[in-house]
Amino acid sequence: MTKQKIAVAGATGRAGSHAVEALEAAGHEAVRISRSNGVDIITGRGLAEALEGVEVIVDAATGPSPEESAATEFFTTAAANLQREGAGAGVKRIVVASIVGVDHFTTGYGAAKLAHEKASLAGPVPATVVRITQFYELLEQMMLWGRRNGDVVEIPRMRTQPVAAKTAGEVLADVATGRREVFELGGPREESMVELAKRVVPDGIRVQAISHPSDGPNYEGGGMLPGPGALLAGPTFDEWLTSH
Repeated sequence: MTKQKIAVAGATGRAGSHAVEALEAAGHEAVRISRSNGVDIITGRGLAEALEGVEVIVDAATGPSPEESAATEFFTTAAANLQREGAGAGVKRIVVASIVGVDHFTTGYGAAKLAHEKASLAGPVPATVVRITQFYELLEQMMLWGRRNGDVVEIPRMRTQPVAAKTAGEVLADVATGRREVFELGGPREESMVELAKRVVPDGIRVQAISHPSDGPNYEGGGMLPGPGALLAGPTFDEWLTSH
């Protein structure tokens, strides 16, 4: 195995942190790109220095807001900066983490991620997009976003095949090192986010299923399920829950 120097943007995030672990466990040098490590992919602070000698970038960064305009601004700015500084550093490839079914969305966070893909693919450094289903870990965040009136949590009706963030990070690391080629990743079986939320919600809190205001048909009609060529991997929700 040839040791590679690989940068991970979003190195402290859900998938990024696991990508770093997987790269280092395989003997590669992982460069952690995050604000906490002194590198900012939005302002560009420290980015050129961090990419010196880097062969591949894993872009697993996520913005602070789920709102479409703010998320779009974050992703397109980050993609442009990684492309520009990556090209200057001689980076050979960028592996971009995206979302399964994102091309079905015209509004919201999905539209922002589609803009992210397009900006990444438009740059001088060749980019590979790996679309991933929702993480099990996202459920907690969705419950926080959906908290209403103290004792009600609103969760969108969603057909999905969620996956563990650890599995996603490991697959991103494999794609970055060339160990395997993956364009779409999902968990082992289809789940309902509403039903999963009901299983973990604290006592005294009621889960209420709602339709997404703008993209309900995509959420409920299977538009976010992985296709027939997707890699299905990792633990089931029950297995993941037991380990956490």
